[in-house]
Amino acid sequence: MDRANIVIIGGGVVGCAAAMELASRWPDVFLLERMPRVGMASSTRNSGVLHSGIYYTPGSLKARLCVEGNRLAYEFCEAYGVPHRATGKLVVATEPGNEHVLEELAARGRTNGVTGMKIVDRAAIREREPHIRSAAALWMPSTGIVSAEELVKTYARLARDRGANIVTSARVVALDPDGQCISVTVEIGAEDGKPGTLETIEARCVINCAGLYADEVAAMLGFSQYRIYPVRGEYCEVIRARSDLVRGLVYPLPHPEGMSLGVHLTKTLWDTVLVGPTARYVNEKDDYEKDRLPIEEFARMAHELLPELRVEDLRLAYSGLRAKLVPPRDASGVEPAGGPADFVITRDPQVHAAIHLIGIESPGLTSALAIARYVAPMAAETLS
Repeated sequence: MDRANIVIIGGGVVGCAAAMELASRWPDVFLLERMPRVGMASSTRNSGVLHSGIYYTPGSLKARLCVEGNRLAYEFCEAYGVPHRATGKLVVATEPGNEHVLEELAARGRTNGVTGMKIVDRAAIREREPHIRSAAALWMPSTGIVSAEELVKTYARLARDRGANIVTSARVVALDPDGQCISVTVEIGAEDGKPGTLETIEARCVINCAGLYADEVAAMLGFSQYRIYPVRGEYCEVIRARSDLVRGLVYPLPHPEGMSLGVHLTKTLWDTVLVGPTARYVNEKDDYEKDRLPIEEFARMAHELLPELRVEDLRLAYSGLRAKLVPPRDASGVEPAGGPADFVITRDPQVHAAIHLIGIESPGLTSALAIARYVAPMAAETLS
């Protein structure tokens, strides 16, 4: 039986950042990822935006860790050559009379520690984004874009350089508390319906970073307080000949129900333009493609922001899944209690050696390093 100080379950952006952070402090750190490569799920199937922190409830983990993570992400990308760009972002009010919503967002951002924001008028918007229709907007200079895939790969590379063992095609099938440790049973190398080999690692600390499957991993220890509801976000891409319609990041006012930040426009590092994501609850945690929205629907949703965009300007792009902790509306149409949920980062109430990270959706990409640093003292307490 292998023995480890720390086993991290899940090789997304948060798991890889945690492995990098913790491997610099302790030997024998293992990261187990069920997919053939790290970062293949939610971590790289998104807009690649480094968020500023204006949207989240003051004092929440999302607010605190996003603002800190934004700063850390820029510093990390500069230090290690991860492709990124500080583009800034416009949150636009397309109709007169909604300026108060922008003021409320700015006030929340200031409370959260976001700096440099300002309300701009139609003339300033047209100077930055001449094709966008808007009466007023909130400008945020700290928002940017990053190559999510390169970010994850760099976290993983540095984790290995610091001594972490990263094992892919490794699915955790059982967690069994054993005194002060947890026996982690892993199926390694399963493919094409053929079972893999079973291995066991005795871990002094287990950190559950399993993303969409974090609730299922927690349930292996009897911790079933939270359930993840997969929400699919779909994207279209603007054809190259029309990519000059957008210069940076343009967002609508956020969805009033907290479901999403709305279908937005993202000029990528490769000078393409993404339209999306949508937000739709699905039944399966691997449902990326069933019943994709037609291109016409993307054109309709984007038209309010970008009236010049035509159906023929769009091509279907990829989709991703988010780990939502809030269920869909019931049949009566009543909103779920509590609204948008915060990150859950908690020690298992029964098993001291386990730490759970559940519902790490957006702004998880931005917050990854800050989350890793938040978890490190919890791991230290476990290992002391």
